Amino acid sequence: MAAAGGYGLTRTAAAEITGRRDELAQAVVSAQFARRPALRDRYGDAGAAKCAEDLRYHILYLAEAVAADSPRLFSEYAAWVKVLFAGLKIPASDLRDSLEILREVVAERVGGPVADVAARCIAAALDGLPHVPDEPVAHLDPAAPHGWLAQRYLDALLAGDRRTATTLVLEAVEAGLPVRDAYLHVFQPTLREVGRLWQLGRISVAHEHFVTAATQATMSMLYPRIFAAERHGLALVATCVSGEMHEIGIRMVADFFEMAGWDTYYLGANAPAAAVVRAVRERNAAVLAVSATITAHVGAVAELIRQVREGLGDRRVHVIVGGYPFNIDPDLWRSVGADGSAAGAEDAVTLAARLGGAEFQDAGGGIAAA
Repeated sequence: MAAAGGYGLTRTAAAEITGRRDELAQAVVSAQFARRPALRDRYGDAGAAKCAEDLRYHILYLAEAVAADSPRLFSEYAAWVKVLFAGLKIPASDLRDSLEILREVVAERVGGPVADVAARCIAAALDGLPHVPDEPVAHLDPAAPHGWLAQRYLDALLAGDRRTATTLVLEAVEAGLPVRDAYLHVFQPTLREVGRLWQLGRISVAHEHFVTAATQATMSMLYPRIFAAERHGLALVATCVSGEMHEIGIRMVADFFEMAGWDTYYLGANAPAAAVVRAVRERNAAVLAVSATITAHVGAVAELIRQVREGLGDRRVHVIVGGYPFNIDPDLWRSVGADGSAAGAEDAVTLAARLGGAEFQDAGGGIAAA
């Protein structure tokens, strides 16, 4: 793992790979089709072009794993692709062969320390592939807390019935369901299940977007309860990195801080670094929360944190990161220069209290339970 704030074989290494990804992708596909002529008969020229497109994504994610010196990041990506390919009826052997050839091509055409780290990342992915099931476990469980509500909520949304879905949640909250439980046990597992269903090819991107938009709308209807918490005089700025469009997770984080008595300033997706620095200064924020749900955006997190630290100078802010890549590799936060990472919204509030210590206690008399 790279040293804290390091990302430094690292960004240069990633650039060396990503800058040549078209060349590398085409070299892998050409070699794979030459070794297995039956692939040309099965996929044709259009299939070969699609394979090259897939390889460009593989290379992009490999570059980020190399930059962070984190084989685990690439292993999880390869596992995700295996499940996706299974839904498309693409044999796992095709993925395995392309990764093996990718390792050879990077060694031949890039070489040096970059190729050595890339080889470790690819080897870890290849070792893990046989143990990856074709279908991951569902995220909704009727036996889980409020599992029945989550299932009915999802069923209504997949049927296109946003009104019924919203009513289910609002009535449950009126009947005594805490807002935090609606977030943790209804919205969160539903969104994860939607991602799983898309990965398996059982729903479309349109379904996924509809569920996300409907959930954001339902969350907004709960804001009067969220903003009713006693204030503690502490401020949070929350944002996604540039290019990151999956914003609902960081919005949930901001809402949990609101429920804990913080004043939150949610900047949404694609906020420029200069705007983030300005918001931290203007709001006198004690904590900056940064989200990335895609491994390919980890480098952008590191760059944003670097610019924030530089822009603030001697002004100190605690930086918390979160999202899928940071859940995969619990030490990844060190590589991007953060002060810690949180697996979820509730954990982020707890981590902020720990990072602030007595400073936060003096400023606000403690952090209320969410």
